[in-house]
Amino acid sequence: MESCWRWFGPRDLVPLIHARQGGATGIVTALHEISYSRVWTPEEIEARKALVEAAGMSWSVCESIPVPSAIKLGGAGAAQAIGIWKDTLVNLARSGIKTICYNFMPVVDWTRTDLRFEMPTTALALRFDMVEFVAYDAFVLRRKGAEASYAPELLQRAEERLKLLSQQAVRRLESNIIAGLPGGEDSYGREAIRTAIESFNGVTAEDLRANLDNFLHEVVPVAAEVGARLAIHPDDPPVSLFGLPRVVSTAEDLRRIVSSLDHFANGLTLCVGSLGSRADNDVLAIAREFAPRINFAHLRDVAIESDGSFVEAAHLEGRSDMFAILRALLAEETRRRTEDRPDRVIPMRPDHGHLIGDDVDKPTNPGYSLIGRLKGLAELHGVIHAIGKSDEYSRYWKSL
Repeated sequence: MESCWRWFGPRDLVPLIHARQGGATGIVTALHEISYSRVWTPEEIEARKALVEAAGMSWSVCESIPVPSAIKLGGAGAAQAIGIWKDTLVNLARSGIKTICYNFMPVVDWTRTDLRFEMPTTALALRFDMVEFVAYDAFVLRRKGAEASYAPELLQRAEERLKLLSQQAVRRLESNIIAGLPGGEDSYGREAIRTAIESFNGVTAEDLRANLDNFLHEVVPVAAEVGARLAIHPDDPPVSLFGLPRVVSTAEDLRRIVSSLDHFANGLTLCVGSLGSRADNDVLAIAREFAPRINFAHLRDVAIESDGSFVEAAHLEGRSDMFAILRALLAEETRRRTEDRPDRVIPMRPDHGHLIGDDVDKPTNPGYSLIGRLKGLAELHGVIHAIGKSDEYSRYWKSL
């Protein structure tokens, strides 16, 4: 596997050289500062690529070309937005950036309620508390129809929890949910997110699936033509938020996506943490079933609770069997070497990391501090090395 590192460009608080020192050879980045409403030019792409290569690494994965709401909504504006997306895809591929991660989450991207949750080790982790999310949605945002989205018992717990929160804590909760994290095309205030949610009124899960299918039928042939590999990211968390449909949440969702166009260019991002935060997802089974279509991997883990809450655990200490998942991915790489496929190596990155050491007191992008990710990458490297050794010894003993 190729060891990669998420980098948010020249304004990232973690310099490229630190990623290289930690063992990464590939960079996962995008032109985050450019509006989603225009094509990324070859010159802009080459300039970013040159920065990465000057640090001794390669731009291995684009994460992400944003998918604007116009595409997810369908109708007016969708065709133009898809055209922009395709032109950017072509320009990236012509510059040698051929693995493209993207998501199809409406309005909000990955969502957490707490960015500094203290773990038993005293490390600080990202957490999604379902009760606090419901409290925000139903009683702070006061989204129309919110109370119909949740069980009465959960609403009661949420209302009681809200009474215990200070005004400062409520402001922090709101910032964590809608302002501090990637939120579709931009970060929202309270009125803006209400408006964005209302723009999806009447859009059902079937509508969103149809719009995703339309998008795939437009972009996958282009990707195949230029030798690119698409990798849709699962919903995070893989449940409905704000009453909005989410359609990349389960194994059945993934089956529908890959079967809509049967080509390895129409592939997946295996995000262990995102998929693992839903109790009925067996991430190891998903990794094994969809291995031929996994074009990128995010490796982190979670500990989940019965009400849908979860916390981001250490990379090897959550509910999923990371050793077995990595073994499945390495076996898939071995299988690909028997075929005439250009993507024999699967890029991976340590997805998110705890705040530890003196990073606790430094400004960081949530989830993307230096030391926690270095720890995660080192742990993943150790597992990969151990798998290689165990498989080597297994072959040796079988040959005797």
